[in-house]
Amino acid sequence: MTKPFDDDTEPKRRRGMFSGLRASFLTGLVVIAPISLTLYLIWTVAGWVDSWVLPFVPDWLRPDQYVGLNIRGIGVFVFLIFTILVGWMAKGIIGKSMIAWAESLVQGLPVVRSVYNGLKQIAETVFAQSETSFDKACLVEYPRKGIWAIAFISTSAKGEIESKIPENQGKTAVFLPTTPNPTSGFLLFLPKSDVIELDMSVEDAAKLVISAGLVYPNGDKASPTPIGEVRQPPARAS
Repeated sequence: MTKPFDDDTEPKRRRGMFSGLRASFLTGLVVIAPISLTLYLIWTVAGWVDSWVLPFVPDWLRPDQYVGLNIRGIGVFVFLIFTILVGWMAKGIIGKSMIAWAESLVQGLPVVRSVYNGLKQIAETVFAQSETSFDKACLVEYPRKGIWAIAFISTSAKGEIESKIPENQGKTAVFLPTTPNPTSGFLLFLPKSDVIELDMSVEDAAKLVISAGLVYPNGDKASPTPIGEVRQPPARAS
């Protein structure tokens, strides 16, 4: 005799088991993927540096000549020691004189001069001038009034830029990154009254930009604007 109601307990149990396995797999993937990719990148970069540095290292300084094993990372260690020594020598009088002499030779070569000056400026900006890095996140109206975007305060406008902008108040330079790649963006010069500084750190603001608004820092602690009330931008100084 056919039962009035089919017993579907077993299919539900199977669906629940597969759902649990799927959730566990995704959770494990979230844990394993960042660690695996990080180790892979470190291993790959170490091998790439070794391939460039080890050919310049004498055989008697290479440990693989004694133990018979190719130890990855030796080139990275040699590169770090060499870079530290060069930096230490460059701080002295003799090192500065040698660098000035070498740069004078480079400046006499038309094409090489342009390439060298560009690379030097990039290196000084990225590595040497850490005190001028972004230290504040902010909100600016872009690309039009009423649309707000996250930006990073760079420095105050100076020189010709500051004098040519028709504003009587102070101007500041901000970097407006693109999503999800914050390494590209726009350099904007704005009156300081048009810039709203944020309490969140630069790292949190970068996470918000990279995640396209999905990772919101301190979202539960934010003080929302009451319904019906519009938060007005700071008044422009006359």
